[in-house]
Amino acid sequence: MSRSLVGVVPVLLGLMVAFAAAEDQKLPPISPTEGVVKLCNGKDLSGLYAWVKDGQRNDSKNVFTVQDGVIHVSGEGSGYLATEREYRDYHLVVEYKWGQRTDGGKYVRNSGVLLHATGPDGNAGNGAWMASIECQLAQGCAGDLIPIRGKNKDEVIPVAFKSEIVLGPDKRPRWKKGGEVLTFTGRQLWWTLHDPDFKELLDTRGKQDVESPRDEWTRVECLCEGNRITVIINGTTVNHCFETVPASGKILLQSEGHEVYFRNFELRPLKK
Repeated sequence: MSRSLVGVVPVLLGLMVAFAAAEDQKLPPISPTEGVVKLCNGKDLSGLYAWVKDGQRNDSKNVFTVQDGVIHVSGEGSGYLATEREYRDYHLVVEYKWGQRTDGGKYVRNSGVLLHATGPDGNAGNGAWMASIECQLAQGCAGDLIPIRGKNKDEVIPVAFKSEIVLGPDKRPRWKKGGEVLTFTGRQLWWTLHDPDFKELLDTRGKQDVESPRDEWTRVECLCEGNRITVIINGTTVNHCFETVPASGKILLQSEGHEVYFRNFELRPLKK
């Protein structure tokens, strides 16, 4: 063995052992049981980290910033703001409001909250989002649920859920209590009163939308209890699924080409 390698090998072995130990000691998901857990302290990104497709963990364009208690997402490119820790069994509350910037296209403003996010950041190069279940926040579609499958090296990270549904006039599945049970592994589950005639054009509204007008705050609640998710928009229950895979993980706020603000990003214990 070369003398230059004599001191290097023990160091490499030590790093490998430390990495393996870190993997074995992965912290379990947190379940809030006492009071409110503030996921953003209103001052900086402590407890959170930014990931952007162009720079990964180097958010050089400041896509995600915090000021006066509000998270600002510039919408420049695709990415997300993620919790450092994983969570399960919680009542998520967050409010959002659209800014001015768009992606330059004619379609609706778009963002989302990604629940139970797991696997590598950026989906191991297979997209911008971690494997997760998305609570859609796009205009006219607030509360839709979308399974986003992932990859970890060569292994597929399965993401799926079931829901009771009815097909609308547009043949899209919408949540309806007591409806036919359908398994979702990739397709979108629309919220219960999604307008079948909605054209998904910028700043349009569906006939029965419950989200707030564009320049006002919309309150989103996601009740994640075991393997069930219930979505509430501005006090109205709009979607529900069960037998979710996974049932825990990080929580992500999405940047998808449109400026958006978030506030009151917090977790509460589930009511017994």
